[in-house]
Amino acid sequence: MSPSNPCHGPSRVIFVGSKQAAKMRSEESDQTSTRMWRGIVVSLHIAPEATRPMVSVEKVRAIPGRGLEGDRYFNRIETYSDKPGPDREVTLIEIESVQALKRDLGIRLKPSETRRNIATSGVPLNHLVGQDFRIGEVRLRGIRLCEPCSYLESLTKQGVLGGLVHRGGLRAQILTGGLIRVGDVVQAS
Repeated sequence: MSPSNPCHGPSRVIFVGSKQAAKMRSEESDQTSTRMWRGIVVSLHIAPEATRPMVSVEKVRAIPGRGLEGDRYFNRIETYSDKPGPDREVTLIEIESVQALKRDLGIRLKPSETRRNIATSGVPLNHLVGQDFRIGEVRLRGIRLCEPCSYLESLTKQGVLGGLVHRGGLRAQILTGGLIRVGDVVQAS
């Protein structure tokens, strides 16, 4: 017979082995870490052409299946633009990664020089692969990490490729469109 709790009726005591308990804490921690953050958009950038510097903007319209208005992927021109896909719609980077380049390697980059569309602060981008999240009124889904490439390093400085491995940002798909603005809140859906 189960012990009884006078406030809540019958209760059961479940004994969990240490491995099971650790797994339960880990799963709970993963769920909490994905949901318990709130960041902001620090800057927005579009690239009208592949080899030209990215242009900083205060706001940009996000269109599902296309990307960001004015960006070369939206317009489907130049390198890789003939291969549309959900992982080509939007790219994001944590401003903390840009700051770490300076701190750890002495490499100074402006957020626009990372060739990512959206620079965020306080957002755990690596944890958003396969997750839905919101930027202002726009809902997105993290598709895969946006690892750096040698082309990025050729446009910037030696050491950028190695300095951004596993912290080069996120490729995301636009699920619902709308305007994204500098200062918008970024949060889990």
